[in-house]
Amino acid sequence: MNHLSAVLDVPPSSPAQLLAAGARSAPTPAALVGDTPVLWVGEPFTDPGRGFWAKLEGHNPGGIKDRTALYMVRAARERGELVPGGRIVESTSGTLGLGLALAGVTYGHPVSLVTDPGMEAQVAGLLRAYGAEVHTVTEPHPAGGWQQARRERVAELLAVHPDAWCPDQYHNPDNVAAYRPLAHELIGQLGRIDTLIVSVGTGGHSAGTARVLRSFFPHLRVVGVDTCASTIFGQPAGARLMRGLGSSIFPGNVAYELFDEVHWVAAPEAVWAARALARTRYATGGWSVGAVALVARWIARVSPVEERIAAVFPDGPHRYVGTVFDDDWCRAHGLLGPVPADDPEEIKRSADAVVERWTRCRTVENPRPASGTGADGHGLTGAGR
Repeated sequence: MNHLSAVLDVPPSSPAQLLAAGARSAPTPAALVGDTPVLWVGEPFTDPGRGFWAKLEGHNPGGIKDRTALYMVRAARERGELVPGGRIVESTSGTLGLGLALAGVTYGHPVSLVTDPGMEAQVAGLLRAYGAEVHTVTEPHPAGGWQQARRERVAELLAVHPDAWCPDQYHNPDNVAAYRPLAHELIGQLGRIDTLIVSVGTGGHSAGTARVLRSFFPHLRVVGVDTCASTIFGQPAGARLMRGLGSSIFPGNVAYELFDEVHWVAAPEAVWAARALARTRYATGGWSVGAVALVARWIARVSPVEERIAAVFPDGPHRYVGTVFDDDWCRAHGLLGPVPADDPEEIKRSADAVVERWTRCRTVENPRPASGTGADGHGLTGAGR
């Protein structure tokens, strides 16, 4: 039975046609993670004859962070860092929390997650439904904002639960290693990859995917996508509406040497792209997806037509129904502005200007303090997806 016949419910001509070719059977929820599809994103989202391949990580149960949550927990158990039944404590803005809840169910660990008022009520509800304990900080840290406030609350919970373990995803090398399968999937699906476009938050999936791909394709171009007011690539920290990418600390897992260029994208621009994707390709997501898609659309336009471009979409649209895809919410936050510019602004170095709209920089430097730790000099995790 071909795919179209199945969709249209055409009666099979023989019992053999009822076999579901390629369908997966999963003995555990964790077995549903991985083997996500790629989708061609072309016109009318892109210019005629141009486009890119999108890796749809929203097809994982919770999103791209399912991969690293399961990997980090399994590795910690194998090393004896996470004892049987020990509590998992981490800071998250959503997607990592869903992954850790999945890991908790899979391996039998209670999970305590620290977030802030910016977490969508739908996600907080899902986390509780999956058995996680959700702690919400109520005031930002005067210097480090919500991220630092969450970090401090994580430290308090770790002190209360002596057997607890914190993944410390910003500085945990397992967060990088977890994405080797994603890179292998892309190679199997696309064969050749000339350009990889990835959002950057903890630095895990960008480093883990790009490093493996470049070992196969030495001339791979890697394009990082950040948000305005994020410190990762040397901009000053500021208030950020966008969640899931960007940071107010310097994540230890960001592999600066892998990036050929970085683009910063503002919230209204990401909203426009996420909504345009939904209307034209029926595959979209939230802040990170919108920002990555905006950059990938431009890369596809200005690159040679034979260039094979892969973009990683970290999640799907469902958790953003009340934000990115809600007209009233977007109007209240000034996000329904004009169509983004055709081209990004350009700066030679990150320190040259404070960016406020889509901007490109082809000189990628490591702005981290010499210690390579977070902004406060400690390795405790910051705000994850």
